[in-house]
Amino acid sequence: MGTLGAHRSHVAVSVAALSARGRARGAPGRHRELYSGHGGGQSEGMKTALVTGANTGIGLVTARELARSGYRVLLACRSPERAAPALAEVKRAGTAELVLLDLGHLDAVRATAEEVLGRERAIHVIVNNAGLAGTRGQTPDGFELAFGVNHLGPYLLTRLLLPTLERAAREGTPARIVHVASRAHVRVQSFDFGALRQRTRSRTGFGEYGVSKLANVLFARELAARLEARDGLPPRVTSNALHPGVIASDIWRSIPWPIRPLVTRRMKTVEEGAATSLKLARDPSLDAVTGTYFGDDGVAREPSRLARDAALARELWEQSAAWCGLPDAIPASASAD
Repeated sequence: MGTLGAHRSHVAVSVAALSARGRARGAPGRHRELYSGHGGGQSEGMKTALVTGANTGIGLVTARELARSGYRVLLACRSPERAAPALAEVKRAGTAELVLLDLGHLDAVRATAEEVLGRERAIHVIVNNAGLAGTRGQTPDGFELAFGVNHLGPYLLTRLLLPTLERAAREGTPARIVHVASRAHVRVQSFDFGALRQRTRSRTGFGEYGVSKLANVLFARELAARLEARDGLPPRVTSNALHPGVIASDIWRSIPWPIRPLVTRRMKTVEEGAATSLKLARDPSLDAVTGTYFGDDGVAREPSRLARDAALARELWEQSAAWCGLPDAIPASASAD
């Protein structure tokens, strides 16, 4: 990638140009420009929210409604072609830009984080929404596919962008990190760290999906605990997880067509599914709430036994940090500049 100074001075390019560069991603992080939109950077007095997987489903609804309520929204998506209609829809509701993000490749996550850090002084909300289910495979970095995309990529992105949240928190109300998990985590009876470095074992991938969602809840709680230990209370940056409900969204796109309608026909709509994400992102009554798991009704719930295992949460944090090449400890709070 180019220097941060080059990132700041370069004018945002069109989605078509982003697409051309995205096709050359054999060496992640080497394409220079990852933004597309109005190109104006942070708008004076406007809060900024970053929503991953905002090109479709509850991520798109979350991004659109945040824009409608006055946020400048960064749609963090993997495919510029698929994200273009979503960007247009969100821009009709408010202010939005597209940021290319491939959560399945850690070098690509680092490239996006570098780009964002170079352009955004403060981010007030991060919604870790992107995910996949029912898909088998292994990431280029050698992790089980669901775990790599649903947990490890978001873990790396969140930790790298934490300074922007800390700067936002100094403006007044706490900044927020929202982790879209799933009730599927309650079905997980054990956590096999060895399996995380192997290709998906199950035929459906749903067992591994549950593990990745358990990792989301563990990460949300451990991040909250570490921030509290460093900063005290009330929290300056909150971290909460949620179950959105079982949603008829694009997350089931890998399921073959004859089966997919049968699987999704009784599911909630994406509008219903986005409700709890939006509540955790902007409800003033949650300013001081952190380390909590919410159900799809927006009410705080107790997660599973494993999700409440502090030793497991700590081990997952430490392993994730090592795999991502990060220090175990969260650095001191971002400077005021």
